[in-house]
Amino acid sequence: MNSVREMLDQRELVLLGKMLDRKHRRLGGRRLADYLAESLLRVRGKDGQTYPLKANAVQREFERRRGRANIILKARQMGLTTWIAGRFLLKTITQPGTLTLQVAHTQESAEEILRIVHRFVEHLPPGLKAGVLKTSKSSVRQIVFPKMDSEYRVVSAGDRNAGRGMTVQNLHCSEVSRWGNFRSGDAAETLAGLRAALSVGSRAELVLESTPNGMGGCFYDEWQRADQTGLVRHFFPWWLEAGYRSAVPAEDESLNDEERELMLKFGLDLAQIGYRREMRANQQQMAGQEYVEDADTCFRASGEPFFDLEALERRMKGVPKPCYLRYGRQFEVWLPPQSGNSYVVAVDPAGGGVEGDWSVIQVIDMHSGMQCAEYAGHVTGPELADLVWNIASDYCRGWVAVERNNHGGGLLWLMEGKGYREIYCGPDRKMGFLTTSASRPQILARMSKVVVETSELFMSKKLLAECRSFVRLANGNVGARSGTHDDRVMSMAIGLAAREDLVQKPQVPGAWRRERIGPASEFGASVADNYRLVG
Repeated sequence: MNSVREMLDQRELVLLGKMLDRKHRRLGGRRLADYLAESLLRVRGKDGQTYPLKANAVQREFERRRGRANIILKARQMGLTTWIAGRFLLKTITQPGTLTLQVAHTQESAEEILRIVHRFVEHLPPGLKAGVLKTSKSSVRQIVFPKMDSEYRVVSAGDRNAGRGMTVQNLHCSEVSRWGNFRSGDAAETLAGLRAALSVGSRAELVLESTPNGMGGCFYDEWQRADQTGLVRHFFPWWLEAGYRSAVPAEDESLNDEERELMLKFGLDLAQIGYRREMRANQQQMAGQEYVEDADTCFRASGEPFFDLEALERRMKGVPKPCYLRYGRQFEVWLPPQSGNSYVVAVDPAGGGVEGDWSVIQVIDMHSGMQCAEYAGHVTGPELADLVWNIASDYCRGWVAVERNNHGGGLLWLMEGKGYREIYCGPDRKMGFLTTSASRPQILARMSKVVVETSELFMSKKLLAECRSFVRLANGNVGARSGTHDDRVMSMAIGLAAREDLVQKPQVPGAWRRERIGPASEFGASVADNYRLVG
């Protein structure tokens, strides 16, 4: 193959563009894109000199598993932004009619990315720059190649119009977890608009990339539901970067159990362990976020956590997979119903909107307190009533403990009207569990104790994740970190409280009658408050 730094015409560039992802024997089995990156593109090293863009270990692994839609969770400074910029530029200059868009988390970062792309263009062969790749417009936002009818743009996520009115072939969203600076709702809206601009053709490619930045928010949500959205997950811990080594290796006899486990499991050497010690000493609590080691534990909650994080993280590593799924895969079952057992079915109802809180059902073994099953979904009152009826009936007519605040009153009215007798009654002799400013701290404190002492009772990884993002807020209250949910947490807290009450003071199903204490009401939140139970 002739040197690609020689003069190429448009026809030859287009031919190369059709073969970018092909591997060639004459190139040692490498992809053509990798060869072109090393032959044509130049980057600036830490010493200020320019070097060919040659893939490092992280970049090679990304290329090995890359799909059409990707999400990357990584440690700091792995070189992926530069590599993706180089790949996308090659697609832009070899595939006519291409619009490439990179979106950074700040304007300063956007300008830095475009400087990298400008450097690529500046070091292209002179014949290409004066010929088919001559630019007609170059600014802090875009580079245009009119003869190829192609354009490369870099903008910030703060630009609410980013991507609107465009058809984009290549989309790279950088440091998405930092887009939360514009409020999590705005970040999700911005990302949705960008995705809508992405071409539906076979040429389209999407990369969402970021270091972690707490649990919740746009990037966290995308990472958690990647299996459902078709994103290929890529996780790159810090030790994949060859430069992360200490000049003073740790001594072998000083290693702790955690360090020995890392060396055994991932093949780390003493120089890397030495770097890890220095990094943790300097970064302290932020080390696990900036220099990720585990795809689950790297998402650290902002604010002081309410539950014990060490207990949660230990349990998260050991939770089993559900033995089966039902109801649109939203009902996860770890322990199927056993004849003769007693169960509590705790319910935290929501309004049913597709973007609001979840309606959550927890099934708890009355004897052991073990979590048996969990449902979470966006369902309306009647649909939720049917689900609760079916699940509670399957679990040996379990005691149904519904948070009667807000939407819970209507659910109780439906359940009682359908003839379900095993409905938990609170200390005030009314159906359901009333969460108040007094009862809420009590049930959460009880659950916090269970997390510390018997975290093995919890089976749901999603519940544990919500516990990790449940924090002490600036106003003195406790609740979900901004952009996250606490519906699973509250339903479990209610279930544990109801179970303890039922164990101490057993109730007899249906051994009461309703006595009206308020005006007649249609289905709604106030129904349960219009009656009291008389034995």
